[in-house]
Amino acid sequence: MRVEGLDTPALVIELPRVQANLKRAQAFADKVGLELRPHIKTHKLPFFAKMQVEYGAAGITCQKLGEAEVMADAGLADIFLPYNILGRDKLDRLAALHRRVAMSVTADSGETLDGYAGRFTDTARPLPVLVECDTGGGRCGVQSPREALELARRIAGAPGLRFDGLMTYPPRGKPAQVEAWLAEAVALLDADGLTPGRVSNGGSPDYYRSDVVRSATEHRPGTYIYSDRMQVGYGHSTLEDCALTVLATVVSRPTADRAILDAGSKALAADRCDAGGHGHLVGYPDAVVASLSEEHAVVDLSRCAARPRVGDKVRVVPNHACVVSNLFDVANLAVDGEIVESLPILARGRMG
Repeated sequence: MRVEGLDTPALVIELPRVQANLKRAQAFADKVGLELRPHIKTHKLPFFAKMQVEYGAAGITCQKLGEAEVMADAGLADIFLPYNILGRDKLDRLAALHRRVAMSVTADSGETLDGYAGRFTDTARPLPVLVECDTGGGRCGVQSPREALELARRIAGAPGLRFDGLMTYPPRGKPAQVEAWLAEAVALLDADGLTPGRVSNGGSPDYYRSDVVRSATEHRPGTYIYSDRMQVGYGHSTLEDCALTVLATVVSRPTADRAILDAGSKALAADRCDAGGHGHLVGYPDAVVASLSEEHAVVDLSRCAARPRVGDKVRVVPNHACVVSNLFDVANLAVDGEIVESLPILARGRMG
């Protein structure tokens, strides 16, 4: 089937662009001596997780237990889950995964650590735990290198746990600040006899500047596999690198300057980006996706020389690819305009 033959809205992935993005990122990691541990939250597909490992990734990153369970079921054997896991049910699920595959997790508080220590007591197979560090991103994480040392000591003192290193989700555009924070923490740990086995950095926007963070041993990019308008705005890629598009149909042309697509916030997501609007229409660079409701996208065509008609199908590069992946059941892989495979997005909706 040709891409245009798909019913809409539909998720279309350009396979050659995916492969080019993966090869470029892996080549950079190899050049600067970083392990690549890509985040599957962007694609949520075992097919691509396996491809990332085949291309040289050391393992994968999942944000939630549900994602990790899907990936383990598909045969992925080295999974990092950089998220505080709390509560008996989730700890039981983590323990079940730990028995099957190589799992590692993070903690940024004594409460989280107490849960791990109470559930994992096997000294022969300890759970690897990294300390999450807030290096300026303002999300989770201990607030100082000294706090990282204190939590690392607690991990090392728990019989069923193993201190495995440090992890951060960094602030965008500040790799030197991230390096200074991590370098101080590593020095404190080294002096205390707790040399970290891994120092895990993350994010796609600054990936090609990650060599500035010399203390890091691995990096966890996610969006790099598809790219999107946000990444283009950050200078990480170009529109020609964007592998994910949403195929939509023009269902109305109520005025000469306005088109309505059958892909609203339930297909394109509502994220904004610096480029403005809610997506880029391939072939109509001057069109502006001005607003979204749940099932409608309103497109301003006032600056366009050529304009789509009712019934025409268009492809939209979304602002944020990761959210869009979670909105569709199926990803259609395309090569030269032909659909070569349609894959169920097995980890979509697995948010617990």
